[in-house]
Amino acid sequence: MTQQGVRWTADQVLALAPDAPSRKAGSKLGVAGPWSEAGSSGEGTVWGLCKGSGSKPYQTVVDITGAGDAAGPAYKCSCPSRKFPCKHALGLLLVWAGQDGTVPEGEPPAWAEEWLAARRKRTTEKRSSPTPSTPADPEAAQRRAEKRAERITAGVTELEQRLSDLLRGGTATAEQTGYGLWEETAARMVDAQAPGLAARVRELGAIPSSGPGWPVRLLEECALLHLLDQGWLHREELPAELAATVRSRVGLPAQPQGPPLRDHWLVLAQYDTADSKLTTRRIWMYGTESDRTALLLSYGAAGRAPSLALPVGLAFDAELSPYPGAVQLRADLGEQLTAPAPTPLRPPGVRVSEATARYGEALRKDPWLESHPVTLAEVIPTRSQDTWQLTDPEENLALPLAPSAASRPGLWRLVALSGGAPLTVFGECGHRGFTPLAAWPKDAEGAIPLC
Repeated sequence: MTQQGVRWTADQVLALAPDAPSRKAGSKLGVAGPWSEAGSSGEGTVWGLCKGSGSKPYQTVVDITGAGDAAGPAYKCSCPSRKFPCKHALGLLLVWAGQDGTVPEGEPPAWAEEWLAARRKRTTEKRSSPTPSTPADPEAAQRRAEKRAERITAGVTELEQRLSDLLRGGTATAEQTGYGLWEETAARMVDAQAPGLAARVRELGAIPSSGPGWPVRLLEECALLHLLDQGWLHREELPAELAATVRSRVGLPAQPQGPPLRDHWLVLAQYDTADSKLTTRRIWMYGTESDRTALLLSYGAAGRAPSLALPVGLAFDAELSPYPGAVQLRADLGEQLTAPAPTPLRPPGVRVSEATARYGEALRKDPWLESHPVTLAEVIPTRSQDTWQLTDPEENLALPLAPSAASRPGLWRLVALSGGAPLTVFGECGHRGFTPLAAWPKDAEGAIPLC
């Protein structure tokens, strides 16, 4: 039985939206008017019929427990939208969250029960036929892995030569040769089956003429690339965790290792980044019993939202399987045992000095780390000349916000939540500054998303 006595807030529902247009469209449907025959069950199902432009209403059903063939809440709607959740699912959840009697308790109709039964069947089949942990032909898999390693080594050797040529000719030559040379080098890394190296090469190629101080940034990136190249070439001599980090940074796929960790996981934050080929969703989780932070990743094709979406600020009982690595926080979401529900628990906050120390320790173990998750305690967003920072009045220290964070709407929400008073803030601490992702004002019951 799931915890259905406490329903979600509107913010928690809208945090599931795949994009801003869906959030806006779903909000318009979050009223009783378009809905009929709506209901919910104690097993974590919400359903309803939404009037559309056609003669037939759209049949919409949501399994908020996530128990089934996919992790996280699952959605089904008869509309033609390819977004998950669609605006009808968002609108239905908003009406359900409103608790105005529009979505009473009841038994699901036949069309909703049919979908639920199919999900239960797939779950049963997956549990009875688990995915094998070893390949069907281990020897063939080993030969493929060795062949790929040889290609990567050849690519790394070529990249080292390109870096040597750049430094021998001077950084000024990078401005003259332009981006084409580095795009060609990145393509060579793709051919070498090292997508991680290809991504870093493209970033390096974009640095020349990118603004004041670009030669310094170029040298820094060259040094990190050289370090990664040398790490790959000497991976057999590295400690196991650091070797796993090098393989991951180069772009080799990894699988979760070790037993799943069961905990009561709080969804701290969720946000998307996109390039021309892929949309990546990052979901930060906090284990309230293990005191561990974990990162879930979900991917979608360009222009498509990833399938996994979890309500920020809610917690649920689930199993997470961690990946190997020196400071690897990534995990896979396994079986979800309860429905997401509000919780007063939150990560214990630390002072600014401790936050920077933790980032420094993580960077020592993984030199290519962009940022590290941390929760700051009792900080106040303050203005400093033309930038913003999070000030710790007790230590008289402050963390500057990352440039990207200072330009987001979430900054003004953070300032409004604070009102000049201290609050708890979760985010990512990196060399560019701090990026706030969620906040807890004093006496607040749940996290407020900032992204």
